[in-house]
Amino acid sequence: MSDANNLISHLIELRSRILKALLSVLIVFLCLAAFAQDLYQILAMPLLEALPENSSMIATDVASPFFAPFKLTLVLSFFIAIPYVLYQVWGFVAPGLYRNEKRLVAPLLLSSTLLFYAGMAFAYFVVFPIAFAFFTSVAPEGVTVSTDISSYLNFVLKLFFAFGVSFEIPIAIILMCWTGVTDAKSLRAKRPYVVVGAFVVGMLLTPPDIISQTLLAIPMWLLFEVGVIVGGFYAGKKPSDETPSETTDNT
Repeated sequence: MSDANNLISHLIELRSRILKALLSVLIVFLCLAAFAQDLYQILAMPLLEALPENSSMIATDVASPFFAPFKLTLVLSFFIAIPYVLYQVWGFVAPGLYRNEKRLVAPLLLSSTLLFYAGMAFAYFVVFPIAFAFFTSVAPEGVTVSTDISSYLNFVLKLFFAFGVSFEIPIAIILMCWTGVTDAKSLRAKRPYVVVGAFVVGMLLTPPDIISQTLLAIPMWLLFEVGVIVGGFYAGKKPSDETPSETTDNT
C-alpha cells in the first residue's frame, strides 16, 4: 500500500507541476496577445529589409493575417516561459537526486536555457539577414519575391528550433562525459568526423544554401570544442553511494 500511495502522490505532484507550467505559458500568452501584430512585424523585419523595393509579404489564406501572429505569440510564450517550465521539472526530479547530481543538474538547466536563447538570437540577428538577402538576390528575372506570412512563420520557427537545439551541444557533451559514456580525449580524436557531421547536420536543418549551412555548422563545431573543454572537468564524476537527497533534505 505504501508503494501505491507513493506512486499516487508522485503522479499528483507531476500533474500539479504540468498544470503550473501550462498556466505560466497561458499567462505569458495573455500578456502578449495584444501585441501579436507588433511581434510578427518584428519577426518579419529581416525579410522585409531584404525584399526588393515595392515588394511586400502576402497572405494567401483568408484567416492567416489573424492566425499567423497569434501562432507566433503562442510559440513565443512557451519560449519565454521555458525557465519556469524547467523550474517545475527541476522541482519534480530534485528530491530523487544525489547532492553531487544537484550541483551539476541545476547549472545545466540554467545554461541550457541561456544557450537555447543564444541560438535563437544568433539565427535572428546573424543568419536571417544573410540568408534572406541571398534568397531575394537569386530570384529569376521577372519573378517578384512576395513571401506568404504563414510560410515565413513556419520557416523561421524551424530555424529557431534548429539553432536553439544545436546550441545545446556543450550540455550534451558534459552529460556524456559526466556519466562516463565518453571522455574528452575520445571526443578530440573524433574531431574530423564531428566537423563533417556538423556540416551534414547544417545541410539537413537549414535551407538548401551554403551560407545557412555554414552559419550553423561553424557554431556547432565551436560549441563542440567548448563542450569538450568543460566536459573534461566532469569526466568520471559519477554519483557516490550516498542516498538520494529526499532522505536528507526536502527540496
